[in-house]
Amino acid sequence: MTLSSHVIGSGSPATFLHGFTQTSHSWLELVEHLPLASTLVDAPGHGESADGHRSLTQIGDDIAAIMPTGCLVGYSMGARMALHTALQHPHKVTSIVLISGTAGIRDDDERSARKNSDDTLANHIEDVGVTAFIDEWLSQPLFAGLNSATNQRQDRLRNTPRGLADSLRFAGTGTQEPLWDQLHALSIPVLLLCGTTDTKFHSIALEMATIIPNATCVAIEGAGHTVHLEQPKRFIEELLRFTATK
Repeated sequence: MTLSSHVIGSGSPATFLHGFTQTSHSWLELVEHLPLASTLVDAPGHGESADGHRSLTQIGDDIAAIMPTGCLVGYSMGARMALHTALQHPHKVTSIVLISGTAGIRDDDERSARKNSDDTLANHIEDVGVTAFIDEWLSQPLFAGLNSATNQRQDRLRNTPRGLADSLRFAGTGTQEPLWDQLHALSIPVLLLCGTTDTKFHSIALEMATIIPNATCVAIEGAGHTVHLEQPKRFIEELLRFTATK
């Protein structure tokens, strides 16, 4: 599958992968002034990449096919996709930034329960429609650090019920085979970004940093899951610091 993407700016190449319910446009305000040639990708089931019938392994291949060799940046769902891309195509990814990411659910029963939960949520999205679902989604405590000016609600409304539902069914966390045993194979520089108030993903980032050989974990004080939207200036500082030395 050829994913929809577009390039903003010039400089060293970097590819950006958004989170669930977002689109490639979610990065625009963050990258428009960066000294980077930023490839912004619509993940399967999102934006202009309408077909969500893609597994994470397939998505890793899809991303590698369109990205220039260089840095790969992924947030949440996009971080999981970035990990697959880097592990499957190490020649394309020279460094990686994982924002509020995870290497998957280790426990088989917990992973199965999450798959059932994702499938139920997918059905719910198709029942209630995008507008109602996005409002429900953004009301979660996970996004408490966002407000009406930063939650990118209008961009999220560009998505379709079928696209979002299939994204969950085929590439949700419940579908992901855990990658913890493969993390040691990442020889490239890795930046793990998280917020200190997002205790679950802060803990995951710290653990991942102990396994990945060349990893640095940066926890931004007072930020939550959407750390790059809550504290964009700090995010840009960390990203520029990381990319300048790689």
